[in-house]
Parts: sequence; structure tokens; C-alpha cells
Amino acid sequence: MQGYSDRINHALAFAAKHHDQQVRGGTRLPYFTQPANVGIILTRYGCTDETIVAGILHDVVQDYLLAGRTRETLDRRIGEKFGPSVLDIARSVVQRRTNDEGVELSLEERRTDQLARLGTASEAGQWVAAAHALHSVATLHADLARTVDPESVWGRFHAGREGTILWYRRVADRLRTGALTRPIVDELTAVVEALELESHREESSQMPASP
Repeated sequence: MQGYSDRINHALAFAAKHHDQQVRGGTRLPYFTQPANVGIILTRYGCTDETIVAGILHDVVQDYLLAGRTRETLDRRIGEKFGPSVLDIARSVVQRRTNDEGVELSLEERRTDQLARLGTASEAGQWVAAAHALHSVATLHADLARTVDPESVWGRFHAGREGTILWYRRVADRLRTGALTRPIVDELTAVVEALELESHREESSQMPASP
């Protein structure tokens, strides 16, 4: 299993500084819990140092791209510090603001673009995407299990209940058809299925009783 390295420590410190004032949507939890846990998941699966670092920096790279930062800025702030391959891995699977022709994308177009690139990303990129999705959907499932008001949890998501579950299902299915035939995809699929089942139960409990 991959051990703890100076490079990983540097990535954690860099991500912590970037996400310092951010919290996870609808909660008071520091946003840094996301990249830290993505790193833990990738370590648990024995991924390379390079893949773990790319996973930790996933959201940093995505924030830069959505903010319209140039490739030169990304090279200087990420590539020169952690290596161009780390930057390429993260860039290959995050949402981006514009496509290859420089055309700005809508929110839905960003997701469609991200999903299309995910299917052709390198194995390292797919590991990063799988770990990121696994942590996100597992956290959502755990939050729903702890609350007495599921709608307060679903209200955090722009796509709502159905759209959010559909997105994670599409990510899991896309990863299954790509190069990544690994247990992490099975784990992600299982959590998505548990989320779908819980959603059906919630909807059934809200239906009026038959007269």
C-alpha cells in the first residue's frame, strides 16, 4: 500500500490553504474534508503517489478552471509544484468552464462534457473520479441516515433528489464501461444503489395513504 510521503503532505497542505474559507454546501464542515478523504480512499486502494496527489488536488484544479484561470496559471501553481502529470490527471476528469474550442459551457453542458471525457480518461484519472464520486455519494447517504428531514439534505443540491441520484448513477455506469474495472467501481455502484433504495423509501413514506 502507498505510504505517506512528503509529496502527499505538500498536496494536503496546498489543498487546505486553498479551501481554508470554504465549507461543504449546507453544512458547517470544512470543505477540506473532501480532498483529504479522497486521498484516504485512493491510499486504501493502493494507488500510486501521483494518483493520490491528483485526487487531493482535484477540487483545486476544478475551482481554477471554473474561475477561468489560464493554462499558464495552472502550470505555474499546480504543474510546477506537483508535476505536469498530476495536473493532467486532475484536468482530465474535472468540470471545466469552456470546451476545447474555448466555448463557455452551461452547468448541464459542463456535466455532459465531464462525463464524456471521463470515459476516455487515463486509468489514473478514472481512479481519481471514482474516489471523488464515492466520497461524495457516501457522505450524502450518511447525512440522509442521520437526519429526520431528508429534504433539508436534498435541498443542498442544485439538481434536487432525482437529478443528483441520476448524476451519480451516470458516473458509476460510465466508469464501469471505461478502463477502470476495479473494486472501487463496485463499491461506488453499491452506495449509489443504496441511495436509490433509500430515496424510494422516502418517496413511499410521503405518499398519501389509500382511502
